[in-house]
Amino acid sequence: MLQCLLREVRSCVRYKCGLFNTIQDVLRQRPGWVEVKDDGEWDFNWCDVGWLRENFDHSYMEEHVRINHFRNHYELTRKNLMVKNLKRYRKNLERDIGRMEASRCDFFPCTFALPSEYHLFVEEFKRSPGSTWIMKPVAKSQGKGIFLFRKLKDIMDWKKDGTRSEEQKDTAQVESYVAQRYIENPYLINGRKFDLRVYVLVTSYVPLKAWLYRDGFARFSSTRFSLSSIDDKYMHLTNVAVQKTAPDYDPEKGCKWQMQQLRRYLTAKHGREMVETLFKEMDNIFVRSLQSVQKVIINDKHCFELYGYDILLDQNLKPWLIEVNASPSHTPSSQEDYEMKCRLLEDTLNVVDMEGRLTGKEKRVGGYDLMWNDGPVYREDVNLETFGSSCFTANTHLGCVNDREKQLRRLLKPFPGQKRM
Repeated sequence: MLQCLLREVRSCVRYKCGLFNTIQDVLRQRPGWVEVKDDGEWDFNWCDVGWLRENFDHSYMEEHVRINHFRNHYELTRKNLMVKNLKRYRKNLERDIGRMEASRCDFFPCTFALPSEYHLFVEEFKRSPGSTWIMKPVAKSQGKGIFLFRKLKDIMDWKKDGTRSEEQKDTAQVESYVAQRYIENPYLINGRKFDLRVYVLVTSYVPLKAWLYRDGFARFSSTRFSLSSIDDKYMHLTNVAVQKTAPDYDPEKGCKWQMQQLRRYLTAKHGREMVETLFKEMDNIFVRSLQSVQKVIINDKHCFELYGYDILLDQNLKPWLIEVNASPSHTPSSQEDYEMKCRLLEDTLNVVDMEGRLTGKEKRVGGYDLMWNDGPVYREDVNLETFGSSCFTANTHLGCVNDREKQLRRLLKPFPGQKRM
């Protein structure tokens, strides 16, 4: 009788969802998952960060329960804290291992938190007169409140302006902006700037376990790039929320390329070797950034996090980490975008595995490849006896073929009550 009850619980997952976009569709279509309203008991919660802030500390969670954020996720996803943690991590590497190892963290632009580091910023600003800087609110997304500047008086105007919202004046938010050296030589395609959105799923910080999704996309600006006009947001900001307000925005065409298309384009133009080096450098960004917060994130077996990384390429094909999002938008900008986000979210649920269909030893689940499991993960086809460690190939396939359905059919048992296809 008890076994029967346990099996019943496993085959019925009660979920709560605080968002009304693609994730809601994916949860509703999942066999055996039932939505609970208001104060109903739940096994799985896809909440927004506001709900987490208000409720997490007061919630008792049973062993099997899962929630989609770590308690202090903002250590990586708030712009000022991300930079603070990366700087500290780099400094520790230099002290403990050496300068060469610390240089592996030179993937984020020179950044200062304002107002606390204002004087340090002014010193750096005066060292390179005429260069372009970008100001960003630390806790906003979708391009809100961002502007470029070349003169200190523009900052003075900002300081006097008093346009900072109550949210920014919140006492928990000591520094409200970051000033960051603007990357003046971005890689351009058809004269347009773009950045990359890449998805990384963390299921544990202690030990660190991280998965990299094969799909992602490049987001293009709608106006040809030039440094002669720093006030044109359609030229300098690639956020879809900004671009879709452009007068010539075409919702059908959108402003995105799938990651596979971008990888093919770059390979055709620069050759396979250069592109593989670029993608390895991006892997380095994902792992190092997670390691930089590993000791400060409150690890909790109930939590997982789907991060949206924003990466910018410069003319030398060097990737730069711009920011990491704790709530990457799942609102689609086109049918193709909707289908990609459905695949991503379905596979996120497959990895989190509320149904108990995995062994825990998988290196791949659908479109996700296990990138780090308390150490680097290598591809299956590496012969450990033959090759030295320098020849190991990382188990990452960003922008490669995503034959997830075929792989899932081989990997997963059918859902309870469902026949294997």
